[in-house]
Amino acid sequence: MKRIVVLIAGLAMIAAACSAGAADRSMTLYSGRSEDLVQPLIDAFTKETGISVTVKYAGSTDLATTILEEGDASPADVFFGQDPASLGTVALSGLFDVLPSDIIDSVPARFSDDEGRWVGTSGRARVAVYDSTLVAPNEMPTTEDGFGSSEWNGRVGIAPSNGSFLAFVAAKILIDGEAKTRTWLEAMAANDAQKYPNNSAIVAAVNAGEIEAGLVNHYYLLRALAENPDDVGANFFFPAPTAGSLVMPAGAGVLSSSDHKDEAIEFIKWLLTAESQTYFAQETFEYPLVPGIPASAVLPAIDSIPTPDLNLSDLATVLDLATDLVAKAGLL
Repeated sequence: MKRIVVLIAGLAMIAAACSAGAADRSMTLYSGRSEDLVQPLIDAFTKETGISVTVKYAGSTDLATTILEEGDASPADVFFGQDPASLGTVALSGLFDVLPSDIIDSVPARFSDDEGRWVGTSGRARVAVYDSTLVAPNEMPTTEDGFGSSEWNGRVGIAPSNGSFLAFVAAKILIDGEAKTRTWLEAMAANDAQKYPNNSAIVAAVNAGEIEAGLVNHYYLLRALAENPDDVGANFFFPAPTAGSLVMPAGAGVLSSSDHKDEAIEFIKWLLTAESQTYFAQETFEYPLVPGIPASAVLPAIDSIPTPDLNLSDLATVLDLATDLVAKAGLL
């Protein structure tokens, strides 16, 4: 009898330990992607896997800086960034693990880190949103440089502190050089470019008649039109392969210091499932990056966009310079 009691007690302890282990399926996510965009995906992941996710939301550039400051003590398991420059900043600091090849191979090579430290999860094209009641498409400049001319004085909006804008400036440095990029930023400042905190605010300003055009990522207008089809905004895809037509992925990487790497890998794989990629296509109007998942019918094919020949992993190497140039131009 005593042996039976001991056996039962032992089995109870094992069951409790297993239960505790199951309950400990959790991870911490630093998300530079906004809550309204990605929280539904995170909730679906938890429902599907039972893995609870604690999320810290902030700007991608700010979160990259936080991770660098925290170093090996960072509580983050995954960094989900909105642009390759912020992701690359963490990668260059040696704080990401190399991802399994089956994850990296899920998307075209140009949309992931060339050393496999982060993977692209959805694509966002740089465009100019414009007021279609005031501006005809043939009146738009063929590149972003045209917005520095006097005819656009006070008519254009930018988001100089936004991570995507800074990544765009970093791309411009790599494509056009530091001097030309500085000259363009100074021209935008002299031309009274209107400053906004983010892409959504620029789109709202165009639709409200505050400005006639603005530099944004393509999907912000499409989300606004889904709610208000009568809005006046339209997207203009620059016809020349400059920084203004760059397709930049959002992406994710696993922190080397993570205590929940299995869960972290599972989360990134979840972002690349057909369910998640379809969510990006249909709900946020981004480009899915996994082949075979169609983009929204209102978008041009991703391969038809005349993007510059640029290694996205290199953006991080000039991100600090980009930020410095924007500040010195008086835009920050």
